[in-house]
Amino acid sequence: MWKTIIRRIIIMIPQLFLLSILVFILAKFMPGDPFTGLITPQTDPNRLEELREEAGLNDPLHIQYIRWISNAIKGDLGSSYTYQRDVGDLIGERALNTFWLSFLSVILLYAIAIPLGILAGRYQNSRIDKTIILYSFVTYAIPTFVLALLFLYLFGYTLDWFPTSGSVDIEQEEGTIEFFWSKFYHLILPAITYALLGTTGIIQYLRSEIIDAKSMDYVRTARSKGIPMRKVYSKHIFRNSLLPIAAFFGFTITGLLGGSIFIETIFGYPGMGQLFISSITSRDYSVITALVMLYGFLTLLGSLLSDIIMSIVDPRIRIE
Repeated sequence: MWKTIIRRIIIMIPQLFLLSILVFILAKFMPGDPFTGLITPQTDPNRLEELREEAGLNDPLHIQYIRWISNAIKGDLGSSYTYQRDVGDLIGERALNTFWLSFLSVILLYAIAIPLGILAGRYQNSRIDKTIILYSFVTYAIPTFVLALLFLYLFGYTLDWFPTSGSVDIEQEEGTIEFFWSKFYHLILPAITYALLGTTGIIQYLRSEIIDAKSMDYVRTARSKGIPMRKVYSKHIFRNSLLPIAAFFGFTITGLLGGSIFIETIFGYPGMGQLFISSITSRDYSVITALVMLYGFLTLLGSLLSDIIMSIVDPRIRIE
């Protein structure tokens, strides 16, 4: 198993190298450059050209790529043209916000989806099952931005139950109880929205697995031995039905840093998703390339973690 893990990690290196080339080229194909937004009727063209020269944007592409990838390997992701800050520090701050939002969202997601999936599977074709299926269809069909805007208008503006933007009240002093409560309070509404939109897949997977497990030989054997149905469900059906969900848990873990572009943008939450959108609109190449590389790495890492988790929870599976 450890040999396979090491081999997978080694394979990730050329994959990330190819991704870096693709990301760098696509970023350069974007119209304009980071200094395009500075152009006004009073702008001196010579000064803009000096800025481009100082930033190395006039160098050949391969020279720019070698300089960028060499610095990235050393941990230097460059400086943000928009925020005038180190990219690593900027992403670190936003990643922490996104982590807590995603962490709360994942807890709510599983807290909602697993009980609903179990109920739908156990009481197949009942009124409960039909209600849960209807809920799944609605959450699957509704676009993310529609539900987010609806919740923002209803609970943020109309009822005034939750804040409508930001991650903390600016008047709170960092380190106090009020500061942490304000951070949590700002998370609730976007986390609930995030969680509700992600429950559909888990509910349907779990429901289907439970329905299929009912007809398995091991279930019939357990029932023939006189084992109560409650124990058959808890010790046999539910445990085996959760395996497909465990297969996606690695992507869920790495997705904690990925963020949600729509959720964070609509709720004005300063996380990775919002940073990615603002960097694209401002043509902040150093931030864009760093974020895309991070997303690519998280995807590869999520695939590896999912395989490891599956090999742990299911003894029949071993990655060799």
